[in-house]
Amino acid sequence: MKRKIIALTLAAAAALTALTGCSEKATGTVATDGSTSMEEVIGVLGEAFMDDNEGITFTYNPTGSGSGIQAVQEGRCDIGLSSRSLKDEEKESGLTETVLAYDGIAIIVHPDNQVKDLDVETISKIYKGEITNWSEVGGKDSEIVLIGREAGSGTRDGFESITETEDQCKYRQELTSTGDVITTVSQNSDAIGYASLASVNDSVKALSVGGVSPSESTIKDGTYVIQRPFVLVTKNDTKLSEAAQKFFDFATSDDAVELISKAGVVAAK
Repeated sequence: MKRKIIALTLAAAAALTALTGCSEKATGTVATDGSTSMEEVIGVLGEAFMDDNEGITFTYNPTGSGSGIQAVQEGRCDIGLSSRSLKDEEKESGLTETVLAYDGIAIIVHPDNQVKDLDVETISKIYKGEITNWSEVGGKDSEIVLIGREAGSGTRDGFESITETEDQCKYRQELTSTGDVITTVSQNSDAIGYASLASVNDSVKALSVGGVSPSESTIKDGTYVIQRPFVLVTKNDTKLSEAAQKFFDFATSDDAVELISKAGVVAAK
């Protein structure tokens, strides 16, 4: 009888251990750093992830693509965020990119601006200072004020690559975030700027480019040509923590596609 009681006790203890193990929650912190253009989509994904993983803290540091790439390279964050593809030298240094989504770069002006459409060639001439007055492109007689992003910005890199204006732009202001560009253009009726479509609001007007308006469908089918990838950056020789791997798997899963779409960008899956 005594042996039977001991056996039952051990069996109960084993069952309790199994149940406890199954109910354990993952804990830890996931640190992301980089692109300010990815704020909307990373915010949505981070919030949903924490809702499903109460023991994990998710952080996002909006420093810009170049800084995010450097942060993951130096081990100061788990996952870097870049709104441009990695350069060959960055890949050769041991970094890997995983495309999360595709985002349109909207060409924005003040809502009162009469201009509604510009083609890529005209946009290029404007930013290179070859076209300097809005009257030359169907607008009012006033100087065009060029607003852009700082060196190292993924948005700037994408814009200048597509418009073939690298090192040629005659910026009046070079700003450090997507939000700053939108705010500045919204306050100047002569300004033109570029910003992540996902972040554009009613304070500015997004122009069509070559007759094509920026939207999820035109980004997906490629007819809106000013677009770039949103990238998750990791190190080849460093294994992600359990918490960080859990977020990475979630962000790149089918379950995240709808959330990514709601954030205004096109999921890569």
